[in-house]
Amino acid sequence: MALLPVAEALERLLAAASPITETEPLPLAKANGRILAAPVVAGLTQPPFHASAMDGYALRAADADHAGSILTLVGESAAGHGFSGVLAEGQCVRIFTGAPVPEGADTILLQEDAEKLSGNSIRANLPVAPSRHIRPRGQDFAQGDRLLEVGRKLDFASLTLAAAANQPMITVYRKPRLAILATGDELVLPGAAPGPSQIIASNSFGIAALAEENGADIIDLGLVPDDRTAITQAVRRARKAGADALVTLGGASVGDHDLVQDALKDAGMVLDFWKIAMRPGKPLMVGRLEAMPVLGLPGNPVSSMVCALLFLEPLLARLGCNPVPNRLATARAAIDMKQNDQRQDYIRARLFTSPEGELMAEPFNRQDSSMMRVLAEADCLIIRPPHASALPQGAPCPILHLRRQAACGNA
Repeated sequence: MALLPVAEALERLLAAASPITETEPLPLAKANGRILAAPVVAGLTQPPFHASAMDGYALRAADADHAGSILTLVGESAAGHGFSGVLAEGQCVRIFTGAPVPEGADTILLQEDAEKLSGNSIRANLPVAPSRHIRPRGQDFAQGDRLLEVGRKLDFASLTLAAAANQPMITVYRKPRLAILATGDELVLPGAAPGPSQIIASNSFGIAALAEENGADIIDLGLVPDDRTAITQAVRRARKAGADALVTLGGASVGDHDLVQDALKDAGMVLDFWKIAMRPGKPLMVGRLEAMPVLGLPGNPVSSMVCALLFLEPLLARLGCNPVPNRLATARAAIDMKQNDQRQDYIRARLFTSPEGELMAEPFNRQDSSMMRVLAEADCLIIRPPHASALPQGAPCPILHLRRQAACGNA
């Protein structure tokens, strides 16, 4: 099978994945980051009354149309404790921000523009105009208005709006359920004492973290030995648990001990493709178990994580009706880079800002796909397309941010 270009591989993976349509009601306190599945409609009008935007005095503009006007103070209107009377000619009410404007008043005199006199009188030191510093009823929204539409990712601002609209529950799409299956006789969990030919299993923790960042619930199928029956049984557990997608870690190649492909075929998987024209991450496998996408990631930790960024993150976004996070940006090469071969390279690099204010990407000297420390210290991946010409120092180059906060700060 020929090596598939990265863009084509991603297109084929996403084309075969269908967004989740199941929904669930959630209280506002649990809905942050979720995707709205039904519009949020205002349950009331906001503000529900004409409200003061400032501290001062509520009065009739006609009674203070010139500096020096004297008014009689007849009460107070505070937030939660409005004035119940009706203002007559020459009267005013002490009012505070957010409080209801009394009936009969049509403007607010700022407290710094008024002078308190003896008794119950004030003097307006400036003339006032009608409708000053008043938030009219319904200025923000009216009862029945559609405030948030389907597909909106809920955040601090949208949840504030939903709460103000008096909607304690909202309907969201169910999270994608991702089953993670790590295979290999050589693997033991962190904390265990590895045998002479064993290593610590690490990939599943990074994949689970990335999946959770992208809104998925994890179904951990644990470590499974290199045994076709054991792998097939684990796949059955994933399907029984209602997994929307299955990720396998390692064993997807065709060596004597790489049994995942055959075991998945035994379980009914239809293989779409494997082997991608990229480095690291060439032995990537994509297939389907009925409606469930299957993504076989390489066993090398860095290869696995790079492939997860390129393929798993967009897959989860599609399943969960989320926008795909944009990690792409442009930097300048901090060193000369040689001509590339037929595979698309993803080169771990540090980012820094040059004295001229340019974002610079400096590759690490070592790029072995087993070196997790280099990945943890990297800020980005420099993307070198297939057959790219030599890149001189200072030339622009595409990069893939490894952390979203870095993308916000530097892109």
